[in-house]
Amino acid sequence: MTFKPQTLTPYLSARHYFGAEQRRHREAAGLSLVQLAGIVNSSKSTLARIETAELMPPPDLPDRLDAAFGTDKHFHGLYELAKREAHPDQYRRFMDFEAQAEVVENYVAQAMPGLLQTQEYARAMLSCQEDLPREQIEERVNARLSRQARLTSEQAPLRWAIIEESVLRRRVGSKECWYNQLALLLEQVDTPDSKVQVLPFSADPHSLMGGALTLLTLPKGSVMAYEEGIQVGHLYEDRESVKKWRRQYEVLRANALPPAASAELIRDAMEDYKPCSTPPS
Repeated sequence: MTFKPQTLTPYLSARHYFGAEQRRHREAAGLSLVQLAGIVNSSKSTLARIETAELMPPPDLPDRLDAAFGTDKHFHGLYELAKREAHPDQYRRFMDFEAQAEVVENYVAQAMPGLLQTQEYARAMLSCQEDLPREQIEERVNARLSRQARLTSEQAPLRWAIIEESVLRRRVGSKECWYNQLALLLEQVDTPDSKVQVLPFSADPHSLMGGALTLLTLPKGSVMAYEEGIQVGHLYEDRESVKKWRRQYEVLRANALPPAASAELIRDAMEDYKPCSTPPS
């Protein structure tokens, strides 16, 4: 059967435009999907679905396309626009601020902070949402991971995470997935760019239980607060509201375990999930 490429609709969204541009540059270079897949280390089916906007590009593909076509940062720029479409509208302004922030402070009660999630953990968490089709889950996984790209750059922000002990005690995904997630968290407990504190079960009840809070400090010193529930999040930009959230965050920081004690609690949570070592033959 002869392959007939679908008609593209490049101006519906940034994701559609990304796919149309990929096809345009591929055809201009005289490459088939199979040939391009070999060059950028992808699969034919993945590239075909990206061209028809059925699939969000994975975060490492844009730079490989730019290298393959010699397009400088053309695909990188298109991806920066397209990845925002994978998130609900109310989240996009928060993402814009997060990308600029010099300091990112989180409190979470039920799940790992997005900037500290492994790919497998993110996929397992998103898979709990039964109304999300598989393609949309993968889009959101890729979008979440793309937020972490800045963490390894020269402009990496300082991250400070306060995590309820309950987060450490509820396994997400397979044993291997969970062990790797806890191992990544442990690596970030006390570094020049990252601090993690665990709020133990012994701590008193507080007003943020059950929710999540992120404080973003921008380059000129202004601070934004993003408070998030199960389905809805709200971004606070006025000084008085942010001051209220800042006060509550500092109370939690004072009651949380210091990094060294937090690391011990994380190691304790990892004990039951250590990979079995194969005995020497």
